[in-house]
Amino acid sequence: MTTFTIGESDFLLDGSPFRILSGAIHYFRVHPGQWEDRIVAAREMGLNTIETYVAWNEHAPERGRFDTDGRLDLVGFLRLVQDAGMHAIVRPGPFICAEWDNGGLPGWLTRDCGEHIRRSDPAYLDAVGEYFAHVLPLLAPLQVDSGGPIILMQVENEYGAYGSDKGYLSTLADWMRAAGITVPLTTIDQPTDQMLADGSLPGLHKTASFGSNGRDRLARLRRHQPDGPLMCAEFWDGWFDHWGGRHNTTDPEEAARQLDEILSTGASVNIYMFHGGTNFGLTNGANHKGYYEPTTTSYDYDAPLSENGVRTQKYDAFRRVLSRYTEVPPLMRRDPAASPEFEVAFDTAARLLSVLAGDAGECFDTAPTMDELGAYRGLVLYRTNVRGGVLRFGEIRDRAHVLLDGRSIAVLEREHNDRAVDVPDGEGVLEILVEDQGRVNYGPRIGEAKGLIGPVTLNGAEVRGWEVLRVDTQHPGQYLERGGGDRPSVVGPVVARAVFELEEVADLHLSTAGLGKGMAWLNGWPLGRFWSRGPQQSLYAPEPATRAGRNELVVLALNGALPSRARFLAHPDRGPLEA
Repeated sequence: MTTFTIGESDFLLDGSPFRILSGAIHYFRVHPGQWEDRIVAAREMGLNTIETYVAWNEHAPERGRFDTDGRLDLVGFLRLVQDAGMHAIVRPGPFICAEWDNGGLPGWLTRDCGEHIRRSDPAYLDAVGEYFAHVLPLLAPLQVDSGGPIILMQVENEYGAYGSDKGYLSTLADWMRAAGITVPLTTIDQPTDQMLADGSLPGLHKTASFGSNGRDRLARLRRHQPDGPLMCAEFWDGWFDHWGGRHNTTDPEEAARQLDEILSTGASVNIYMFHGGTNFGLTNGANHKGYYEPTTTSYDYDAPLSENGVRTQKYDAFRRVLSRYTEVPPLMRRDPAASPEFEVAFDTAARLLSVLAGDAGECFDTAPTMDELGAYRGLVLYRTNVRGGVLRFGEIRDRAHVLLDGRSIAVLEREHNDRAVDVPDGEGVLEILVEDQGRVNYGPRIGEAKGLIGPVTLNGAEVRGWEVLRVDTQHPGQYLERGGGDRPSVVGPVVARAVFELEEVADLHLSTAGLGKGMAWLNGWPLGRFWSRGPQQSLYAPEPATRAGRNELVVLALNGALPSRARFLAHPDRGPLEA
């Protein structure tokens, strides 16, 4: 039986010192058809371990449900890690942050628990217990002492930046042990005295997260973790992007120097990220440190292996550093070739609101939030009859396209703190299409409601009598089937389709320049959100989502006039490096 333990100064694999050289790959951010390729790339850079979070909200979009198929096949991903001769670190949360929608917490959970999350609250812990009852039995047989790849598991995530409820951490650790988790349990915090103290627990091994000044930060960690191995369990080698910002990059040689500084101390490391991947669909999170900033679809992170699987200069620089500390295998894997460049016409289009005009929604006296409706992501259409005047909202979360009798009168943005619009005189049908642009994933605003935050007033009186419909962002093609026939260039919200042939499967890069704002799907695979404000100006379509032969692109453009043709690029366009 293989063992993995913590010694006086080292991690011990079968009793011998073992340095963890890990890289983060989130299985839920990578098409499952590309998992093996990305894992092999990590091994060839010189890593011996793969780390991943578990995204609770992806597995459990509804309470009582736990999906593990397709891109959620956690066990299948970990088996591929093992097949590559590598070890695994699993971080099941329940909170993960990760710039992921709601920090990985399900919308139904935060709706029911409100602010009483990540603490010893009975309702919250009851839900966490259900989650652990699903996920821990999947992980226990995959531990190293059972012949699997898992050598470490983490309790919560950077908890010292959020709270200090030791009873809560103890409960999580106790439940893990009761479920048969025998490998060492760790915590992670940024290396400040307060965070390390608040986020840790006796008996759990402390690790740190940082991106520079490794020697000093590991020294601070050592003061809180006086024995055992030191580990930077998140070495931030890049950064994520926000809509409207610049594309973040770091100098490859400087990042390699920082990695070398960590390794020169004898510490273990987890490179966050080795391969960032993509926030497919509507899975991106957001930050709110005084103002709201949604994260882009691309989670390239300026990682050593790019979003589309290309080895970067950082990959080569890190490989040179790692070769000084471990034996690095030869490079056998090939980077993907340049993608085919072509244009294709949008052949069918349908005005979304025209199609929805005959659909009956749920009726409410006052405008509900999306959470009250049970809609935790995507788009919701609010309808009511009004006369002219000043329409005011308590708050917009996060973007509202306001129309009167089908004519656009305003787009209100949460970012701009827009809360009012002038409605023209006369009686008419008011429609408000609200987009959730991603739930906050870090800090005290985790779990806040989406949609129209009341009260909604017209000339000071609350508007009553609402009809509310959810827009289906899982099967957008239905709107074309029900209402196709419009010109593709009509002003949005419009759903449009383009059909094209490929001689063979290939990675594709859909140019989003000129598409305005919206979402796209290829053969049913959710490519994610696009927005002309950038920085990214293309969407990544992974090779396994394409087909030899007929392919179908569906685009939902929320505003502006959609161009008549879709364009595909040879390489991704992640935007300018300066805002």
